[in-house]
This record gives sequence, C-alpha cells and structure tokens, in this order.
Amino acid sequence: MTDTVSTLASLVAFPSICGTANGPIIDWIEQYLEKLGARIVRVPGEQEGRFSLFASLGPMVADGIVLSAHCDVVPVEGQNWSFDPFALTEQDGKLYGRGSSDMKGFLACMLTAATHAANQPLERPLHLGISHDEELGCLGVRSLLAALRTNGLQARGCVVGEPTSMQVATAHKGKVALQIVCHGQAAHSANPFQGINAIVMASEMVLAAQELQQHIASTEKHDTRFGVPFSTVQTGLINGGTALNIVPDQCCIKTEIRLLPGVSAQPYLKWLENAALRITQNNTRGSIEIIQTNAYPGLNSDAQSKDFLHAVMRYAQQNDITVIDFGTEAGLFEQELGIPCYVCGPGSISRAHKADEYITRSELDDGDRFLSRIVESLCAL
Repeated sequence: MTDTVSTLASLVAFPSICGTANGPIIDWIEQYLEKLGARIVRVPGEQEGRFSLFASLGPMVADGIVLSAHCDVVPVEGQNWSFDPFALTEQDGKLYGRGSSDMKGFLACMLTAATHAANQPLERPLHLGISHDEELGCLGVRSLLAALRTNGLQARGCVVGEPTSMQVATAHKGKVALQIVCHGQAAHSANPFQGINAIVMASEMVLAAQELQQHIASTEKHDTRFGVPFSTVQTGLINGGTALNIVPDQCCIKTEIRLLPGVSAQPYLKWLENAALRITQNNTRGSIEIIQTNAYPGLNSDAQSKDFLHAVMRYAQQNDITVIDFGTEAGLFEQELGIPCYVCGPGSISRAHKADEYITRSELDDGDRFLSRIVESLCAL
C-alpha cells in the first residue's frame, strides 16, 4: 500500500457514523499529527463525545491555506454491501469502504500532505480542519469555526475536499430543514367528525409545499449554473397516527428548502406560515407548528478572491470552474471566517451514501498531487 492508501485503510476502519461519539478516530488523527510536530487544538462539540480538530504546521503568519474535511460517515444499515464496509478492500484498482469517497479519501490525502509539509521549509502555514457530524447538517464545524474566530485565525483561503472529481467548485446551494408538527384532536373513527385529523392537516401542508415549489420554479429567477436552476422544496418524512380506528391527533412532517446561493429563506417560510394559518383558521381545536431544525448557507465564492481561485485551479490543474448541487461546510467557512473557500477533492459524490462506495487509486494520486502543489506553494515567498 502507498502511504495514502494505508492511511485511508486506517481511517475507514473507524466506524465513525454521524450522530455517534467520534473520540477514537479523532485520537488516531491527533496522534498522527502530533508525531509531525503540528500545533493542535481539539474542539469539543455540543454533544458529549464529539470532537473536531484544528492543526497547523509552519510559521503562524496570516497567509496560510486551510484544508478541511469531515471524519463522519453515513450509516450502512439496510445497504447490501459486497465487502465489509469498514475494512478497505481493493479490487481492480478500486478501494471499497464506507467514506472512501465521502470523504476519508481526501482526509487521507490531507494527512499525507501534512507529512510532506512537516519536512519542508514552510514560509506560510498549512492548516487542517477536521470536523464531525457534517452529514447531519454541518453540525460539528460550527464550534470549530467559533473557536477559530475567537482565536483570530487569518488565512489566504480554504479548500473543502468533498468529492468533485477534482473539479473546482465555487458555488453550492444552502439548506433550511423544517419540522412541521400538526396538532389535531383524537376521536373514535366511528365518528371522525368529533375529532380533528392531524394527518389531513399535514397532507394539506405537503400540498402547500408543492405549491410553493411550483411558484418558485415558474416565477423566480433561475441560476442556470445548477442542474436544478432554482431553489427547491421537498417533504421527505411523515409520521402520524397510532391506530386505524383512532382519528390521529398529531402528525409530523419534515421538509427541506434548498436555496440558491444568496437567496433568503424568509419569503418561503412566510408562505408556509400563511398556509398553516389558512388550514387552521376555521378550526380552533387544531394548530400547526413550524420549527427550523437546521440550516447552513450556500456558497458563492467565484467573486471573492480571483487570486486564490486561480491558484486553486492551478494546483488542481483545472481550466474551468463548476458548481455543485449538494451542500458542504464551505459556505460556513466563508461566512464565519470571511475567507474565500472552494470545494475540490478526489472521488465522486455519485458513489457516496451507497453500498460499495469506493475511490480509485488514481483518484487518490490526483488528490495527493493537488495537495503537494499546495504545500510547495507555501514554501515560496
């Protein structure tokens, strides 16, 4: 195994499922970086047993570059894997394992780059940010960014290494997640008119969300850089009722809004609030709560720093930029630290979250070369 493949095998062996304690994988990464002489800060998350790391190599000056990855992965339950998802398995140049593409492959490349940087005469620092629970809505990076902001971190820019097939992405959509709880009144189903059916209320809210989607698609400005060129609204979960012969008194739906960068969610939230008022206006015994459970901003960095953008394109050996439809932590880096941030990393998002997720050796090699060029750029004045 090459060093990066060996490192990836070690990382994949940790079942660092989102929403669970991640101490073991953080301990392993911290020990790896300590041997290189890195300055390391371990940042506790909001939940017990969750941690992020920030490490720096080289002089503490303001013109360094941040490389960012998350160490959590999505669950494997219910997926029909051909291999042990937590034992990296190579077959025909493909390296199979949970997180190999999303995004422990880039994390392994980061650690290889740190090894390279530790043996170079750096004039500017290389920073590594490693977060937890990205898969739950970019939760873990928030405490990390708060700590960096408090400590006054200044950097030239940031690269988030989500799998883009080494294309340089300058924009992605933001997200708002909602829990909509419909409260009705229970009754015997023999006389349903004595109750208020919460599932019916919820179904009307689902229809309101669909109407909002149609309104957005037909009337609002499109951004044709994206595969879906407008903001989207979709309901993914619904749960209500306890028995067929009981009018349900509660039903919960979960709806998400994916926002074009720079677009505010407030008009869309107002639309849903007005729909809730219409549904309940003639019904004093029912109510609807709309609760925002998570949000992260979109990214639109192509106008932030042309110098850094052109440098990242050069390091990645790309002549063009792209946008991505999935969300990342990049918008939070840009928002919280005020630095330009781009998304570029080995592997493909099309393999993520699926059985038999993989990354190829050649893709890891591309990632290593990309980060090697970044390290070399930090050596020259």
